[in-house]
Amino acid sequence: MAAICSLFIINKSGGLIFYKDYGSSGRMDTNDSLRLASLWHSMHAISQQLSPVVGCAGIELLEADTFDLHCFQSLTGTKFFVVCEPGTQHMESLLKFIYELYTDYVLKNPFYEMEMPIRCELFDLNLSQAIQKDRVALLGR
Repeated sequence: MAAICSLFIINKSGGLIFYKDYGSSGRMDTNDSLRLASLWHSMHAISQQLSPVVGCAGIELLEADTFDLHCFQSLTGTKFFVVCEPGTQHMESLLKFIYELYTDYVLKNPFYEMEMPIRCELFDLNLSQAIQKDRVALLGR
């Protein structure tokens, strides 16, 4: 089974702009992925407001019995989150690398419109390579 199950990218308004499934346990349908992205966006925003810590950036890690959810929020409000197997290490660095790919291949693409679904072949290709390298690194640990 893959350590990384799925990747979501949510725009600052809470809309799902990218979803990729890497798990072998069955793919979510489109409505479920949209609901999950919307729910996570809302939980993240509420956690920022309810936190007793001043300047809280929201939930970065949600640990459950069967999965972990790691989140990275960029300065522009775009959220990147990965659902992975429990205890998977180094997801923060992977999310930051995915953000770098996003800035290099999506935001610099003259045909991409902000806040719209991501349809960029170079981003998909480099993302697949990054996920594959991460899987190989996890097997070697």
